Amino acid sequence: MGFSGNSEPNFLIPSLISTLEEKKEGKRSDVEDLDFFIGEEAAIKRHNYNLDYPVRQGIVANWDNMEKYWQRCVFQYLRVDPEEHYFLLTEPPLNTPENREFTAEIMFETFNVPGLYIAVQAVLALCAAIFSGKKKAAKSAVTGTVIDSGDGVTHIIPVVEGYVIGSCIKHIPLAGRDITNFVIDTLRARGEPLNSDFALEIARAIKERYSYVCKDLVPEFEDYDKNPSKIVAHQFTNPKTQEKFKIDVGYERFLGPEIFFSPEIFSSDFAVPLPEVVDQSIQACPIDTRRALYDFVTLSGGTTMFKDFDKRLQRDLKRKLTARYDYTKAKYPDMDIKPLTVNVVGHAFQRFAVWFGGSMLSSLPEFIGSFHKKAEYQEKGPRIARSNPVFNVV
Repeated sequence: MGFSGNSEPNFLIPSLISTLEEKKEGKRSDVEDLDFFIGEEAAIKRHNYNLDYPVRQGIVANWDNMEKYWQRCVFQYLRVDPEEHYFLLTEPPLNTPENREFTAEIMFETFNVPGLYIAVQAVLALCAAIFSGKKKAAKSAVTGTVIDSGDGVTHIIPVVEGYVIGSCIKHIPLAGRDITNFVIDTLRARGEPLNSDFALEIARAIKERYSYVCKDLVPEFEDYDKNPSKIVAHQFTNPKTQEKFKIDVGYERFLGPEIFFSPEIFSSDFAVPLPEVVDQSIQACPIDTRRALYDFVTLSGGTTMFKDFDKRLQRDLKRKLTARYDYTKAKYPDMDIKPLTVNVVGHAFQRFAVWFGGSMLSSLPEFIGSFHKKAEYQEKGPRIARSNPVFNVV
């Protein structure tokens, strides 16, 4: 969360809240409703508190705790009067209209905000790529395919002129958490001194510092066998005993991110590579939109930030399209077919692409007209949030 116009968020607060356990006997305290914590404070305050994740897989599951979470965000962290600020919130693809109504009720009734806009995350990620200069602004500039990969799940979302094609959204049950778990399993199988108490932190540090996407698996293995110097010894410190120890970082550097391109060697439940899923998603879209969707594939989320992730994805996707083009030309030689171009782009704001897109968009003066106003809410009720107007300012 933060303020419009900034290139990075002011605060990163985990969506975790700890509330007091309900007392079976005794009188209720007057300040009991105010006694709760969010984020890292909530993780610390575990004793006699109930821990809850109000947002699960992008969808709000507990509205009472979500309201408390927003309250603490606005007043303790942002330290603003919500009655003086317009609010732009984000939602995942295929969010239900009822959830938008609940959000509008809380924002207009509890916080009394003057204006509210609920934007789809994939559209804002496309806007981030546009504002970062990766695409020239035009009337139909908000068109492209968004690959959003975070900690729990990976989504492929086609967007055409600001509209998400919901029926063509694909998801992959593989993301950053699976890479972290794979690194842990690899280190343990090799006999590295991995303490179970902080194994997750070690694996995450190795993943973020050393991992990259390789061009091909077999040559990469051979290169490591020929050059043992590629194996890096990283020093860690035991947080409890302050004892220092070293862990060798080897094959897992490139095997971890390979989970997206060769999932069959990691999981028997899902074996479709990411480039093929992207191709399936775009092929399911209307035929007149496919060329533009292939031409601008943008990345969003921390798990897409591995080195050469965009190059490998572009190469594999281009190979698939070239094979299909050659087959079609051979079968129908007289047909005039133009080859498709594939462009997979990353940018400097890739990790916070959704936030950056919303920040830049909401800072445009003409975008204020797209917000739902308080007077409109009082006249028509929360149903105004069921459909947010698609902006046409970029």
